[in-house]
Order: sequence, then C-alpha cells, then structure tokens
Amino acid sequence: MLTRQPLWRSLLLKGTTCLLQVGAPKFLHQRHFSSKSFKLFDQGVFHRTFKAPWIQRLGCTSFFLSHNVIRNYKKSTKSTVEFPSSPITVTDIKQYLRSKEIPFHDGYSCLHITSIFVDSSTGKNNFSLFIDKTTGQFLCKDTLVEGSWEDLQDCLEVIQKDDQDFLSPHVLLGYPESVEEQEERERDLREVQEIWSSSVSFADLLEDEAQLIKTMFQMTKISNATLKKFGVRLFKPTKSLVFPWFGGPHSSLKGIKLLSAQTTDTDEVAYNEVTIPRCSSYLSLFGLPLVNLLDPEVVLTSRELDTLAVSQATGLPSVTLPRGVSCLPPLLLPYLEQFKRVTLWLGGDIRSWEASKIFSRKLSLRRCALVRPGELQPCPLEALSQGKNLTRIVRSSIPAAHKSIVSFKQLREDVYGELVNTDQVAGVKWARFPELNRLLKGHRKGELTVFTGPTGSGKTTFISELALDLCIQGVNTLWGSFEINNVRLAKIMLTQFAMQRLEERLEQYDFWADKFEELPLYFMTFHGQQSIKTVLDTMQHAVYLYDINHVVIDNLQFMMGQEHLSVDKFAVQDHIIGVFRKFATNSCCHVTLIIHPRKEEDDRELQTASIFGSAKASQEADNVLILQEKKLVTCPGRRSLQVTKNRFDGDVGIFPLDFIKSSLTFSTPLKGKHKLRKVLVKAEAEEGVTGDVVRKDVGKKQKAEKTAKTAKTPQSVKSPAKENETIP
Repeated sequence: MLTRQPLWRSLLLKGTTCLLQVGAPKFLHQRHFSSKSFKLFDQGVFHRTFKAPWIQRLGCTSFFLSHNVIRNYKKSTKSTVEFPSSPITVTDIKQYLRSKEIPFHDGYSCLHITSIFVDSSTGKNNFSLFIDKTTGQFLCKDTLVEGSWEDLQDCLEVIQKDDQDFLSPHVLLGYPESVEEQEERERDLREVQEIWSSSVSFADLLEDEAQLIKTMFQMTKISNATLKKFGVRLFKPTKSLVFPWFGGPHSSLKGIKLLSAQTTDTDEVAYNEVTIPRCSSYLSLFGLPLVNLLDPEVVLTSRELDTLAVSQATGLPSVTLPRGVSCLPPLLLPYLEQFKRVTLWLGGDIRSWEASKIFSRKLSLRRCALVRPGELQPCPLEALSQGKNLTRIVRSSIPAAHKSIVSFKQLREDVYGELVNTDQVAGVKWARFPELNRLLKGHRKGELTVFTGPTGSGKTTFISELALDLCIQGVNTLWGSFEINNVRLAKIMLTQFAMQRLEERLEQYDFWADKFEELPLYFMTFHGQQSIKTVLDTMQHAVYLYDINHVVIDNLQFMMGQEHLSVDKFAVQDHIIGVFRKFATNSCCHVTLIIHPRKEEDDRELQTASIFGSAKASQEADNVLILQEKKLVTCPGRRSLQVTKNRFDGDVGIFPLDFIKSSLTFSTPLKGKHKLRKVLVKAEAEEGVTGDVVRKDVGKKQKAEKTAKTAKTPQSVKSPAKENETIP
C-alpha cells in the first residue's frame, strides 16, 4: 500500500507554499436601510441563550482572553515543503496517459478518465476521475479520493505492475492526525450537527415571525418553498440563517454557513458570515445536490441568497461559490465540467465583474457568459426585489471570449461602467494611509508598482503594513520575501495587525493569531538568490490555486543570481522587470516590486533616477513610490512617502510618515485638520452660529487685517524729506 501525502500538501509541493494557510475573509455586507426593523427583531422575537465557540465569530458576544493560556507546541513534518524542478503541463499528462493506453476525454478544465478507485463491475464507473489540466491534481467524484499528479502516477504503476483492476479508495494515506487536530475536527462536526438539529425551517415559523426575518435579510420575495428546496433554516438563538453544504457520494451534511445581522455605529445593518468548518478545510458548492446530471447550463453566484433568487425566478440550476468573489478553488472545477454553458452572475459591482473575468479563465472562456453589473442588472437578490426579469438578464449575458475588439461599440458599456463607478474603478482604498488614497486613488489589479528607499529606512516594514492593510480588506496576497525569512516577516505583520508588542502580552497571542489566520495571506518559502523562472512558476501557480490579487517581491536584486554573471546586469534587470510587467497584465494581478536604489549622498533625497537601472523600471511601472529618509535628522518627520509616478490619473506628491516602534507601523491616527474642524463645530454649537456665518466673519476679519497691513507697507511710508516739506 502506498503511503502518500494528502492533496493540500501535494499542492504545496507543486509551487506556492502557504506557511500561513488561511481561509477566505469574512466580508461584512453593508446595506443602507433603516435599522428600525432590526431593533424590533432584536428586542421581541428570541431571547434563548446559546453558548458555542463560533458565536464570537458571528459577533454576537464579546470575547477576549483575560487569563493565562497554557499552549501545547507540536512539530509536524507538514511544515517541510520542496519545490518541483519543473511544473506539469497538459501535454505531459496526455503523453503519459497515452503511453499507459488509458483513454481520456478532453474536457473544459480537466481530463476525464475511468476511475481506478471504483470496481467496474458495480456499474458506477463512467469517466468519474478528473485531472486538472493546469496542476495535474485529480479528484474521483465517486469516492472523493484526491491527490497530486505524482500520486496518480504511482497508483497507475501499482495497478499495472500487480495486474489489478482497481485500487482501494484508502490507498492514499495522509499524515496521522494529532490529538489537537482530531479534537478540532470532532468539535466542528458536533457543532455542525448541533446547530443543524436545533435550527427550524421557515414553514414551522409564525407568519409574522418569518416575514420579519425575511425583511431583515432583504429576501421578502424568496418563498418558503424555495427555502425548503435548498434546505435553508433559521437558528433562533443567534437569529442566523443556516445554509447547509452537502457533499460526498450520499450527499451527507459536510458543513454549514451562518449569516447573521447586526447594527453598526452608523445605524446601518451589517451581515456577517461564518462557515463551520472553516473554508480553509472545507470545499463545496451550495445547491449542488439539486443539479441534474443532464443539465446543460448553470448559473454561478457568489452568495447563497442570490442562488435562491436565480433558481426561483428562472428555474435554472444555480450554485454558490464557497468563498464568494475572493476565490474559485480548482477542486471545484470537476463539479462544473458537465455544463456546456456557465453564466457567472457574481454581483452588481466592479469587484464582482473583475472576479467573473478571472474565474472564466479557469472554467474555459469558450463556454462562459458574464452578467455585466449596472443599474439595470444588480445582484440577483436585488433584481428579484425590484421586480426585474432575471431570465432576460441571464439570456442577455455576454460571452467571456471575444475574438477581437474592433470598434467602440464593444467598449461602450465598459467605458460607461467606469464612468458610473469611478470609486470602484480606482481600486481598493487603504484604511491606514488616507493620504495615499488622495494620490493613487486606490490599489488596482493588473498594475506594477516599483518601490524604493534607502538601505535601513524600513522598506520591508512599510510595505508589509501597506500589503496588510489591503489584505485585511480581502485582497488575496502572496509574499515573496528573499531578504528576511517568513517567520520574522510574519512576526512583523502580526505586530502591525495587533498594533502592539505581543511579546509583552503573550496571553493575547492566540487571540490575535486566530484572527490573523483569517486573512487571505500566503508566503513563498524562497530565501536568498532565486531564478526568475522558479519565482514566476510559483506566482502563476498561486494565482491559479488561490486567486492571488497582490504579489509582493522583496526584492528584485535577489533574482539576479549567479547564473547571470556573464551577462550585463542591467540587461538582466530589464528582462526581469519585463517579465513582471507581463505577468501583472496577463494575470490581472497587482505586483509590488521592491528595488534598491543607487548609492546617494546622505543629505540628498532620492529621485526616480535613483532607482537601480531606472530606465526600464520607471518606464514599465504604473506607480513609483519612494520612501524618503533624512538620515541627518532624528526628530519626527524624518521619513516621508513620495509618489513620483501615477499612470492612473497623474497625481503625484509627498506626505510625512511617523514610525511607531511599539507597533512597527507607519500609519498614525488622523489629527490636525480634523481636530481643528471639531473645535470649530463645537464653538459654532455653543454660540448658536451657523457655519456660513462663521466663515463670513472669519473672511471679514482676514480682509480687515489685510487692509491694515497694506496701510503699513514701506510704499506708503513717507520719506524724511517729504515729511519736512509737509511740516508747517
């Protein structure tokens, strides 16, 4: 019997490593509607208490570690990863299958072969084993056996060597579970079963009670029959919707997602999602058991409520991605292979539109259609609430693949969409660096940012916070740190995340570490000199597996290795920058590239020309950022960030940075103008004067002072001779 590693470990062996493997971020869906119904909902419907660990993730109770924690450390071989010498290609896979005389079907994203884990005499074996064309990983839908391409090769060799018809599904053995892992898995299963058995269907609720809940979740047009069809229930103790996730040969309950509602400080309603078990350990498609094997098309959505709306209004099969628009795991592709047409209706904003175009590449462009967001085509749930014809919207979706763009007519809607959604087109805004938003307007996919600064000025520390800021907002991030190891980098980012020195508060470490794990953050295990080909293969693999939106490379000089000693170093650098530029454009992924500057005098500020080999770097980059440092100054204001190139709208400028050593951050609380404005408003309130009157008084005062100052200028002062002349 073969002893093999589990699939997720094999994936790491194929390229990108994830020392901090995490699940999808939990997005809060903000809605602008009155919270009066929420207050009624919160006060008079349910009051029974229910204590469970996942409740704190829903935000229903406050939780914080206030006692000493005894931590059990364990070392596992799972943390050891290696990189393959060369990635597998679909040509290699086909050649190997032909050499073994194994028939296969060439599908959209996968190759289909007869499963080697099913006895053919049972009659269940109909090309149910799927091999991913990009990674080579396989999945048997009948037995749920999965593994890497190397695993499948070993199994095929064993079958032919021992002249067997099939192998046992248990032939691929993973690492034995530790006590902690086994307890966590059993605890998750108990929670899932307990919540599911305690939840109630909407048909069992009072009519007023059910209507109030539907109003709270903006699904008043969703019928009880549709909710029952998909198995959606209500968990009364936390007033949460329960979406079941079924899977396996017998469609058993594998997990659940809970959707809760809360009021915010701005008197709005926010929706919080929690998946048990976490998305990092569980993959499935909501609504998949309702799909018929003969259905030729499917509508893919990013939210469960959208799937309910599509199914009810159109009658078409519809499924939901487990991680929304943040990721399409490759393991789900076999379940979508049967469909000749896949319509991606992931939402009604720019972010969902970008995700649709990216996911369509995995699913094969030739069969995908995209629903373009806009006022007339919002997300499915909103479209149903507004009484729109969802069938017409689905049928009017545009093909994902265009042969060419030959006229403005094909670009017209895209241009209009950018004009209407200017803020969303500008990209994701930084929460910690509002001044950077004023200059760059946001973080956009498909761009190349070149960042430089003096040696020892804190380039890595600043970029780590900059990337962390975006990662907190759901931007899937891949770090390639060749200068410092990943443990040290993760420690820096965790300190910046917690905004405090955790070595002084070790009892809080697990609390912050658990929250930090929820971020979509991944690390490459490279350290020191690396070839550009190896790094690029890893980046492409990460984009495919984890839908990476932001790649940070620290720094370029570590890819100009020993194999290029006989080549002009500037030519090598130009080649590397060109490769990253092409990768950012083709992969629709933002690349931040750190480059060391040339040696300058300590009293001179850096310029774009100071970047090492600056010609190609500044030309290819969409944004150029420089961390300025006055080395001869020790007072606050020593560092500043300068934007010297901004291809998006041309705005450039500079703003100061204050380094806070206790939290290793460069972001500071807002002050200055905001404090002055608060004082002014307070003064207006006390005096009962409106803002316009105050501004007029201030203007009159300034005008009077200017007039008095003009009267005392040297031109108006008489000379001594003239004064004598005027004296009688």
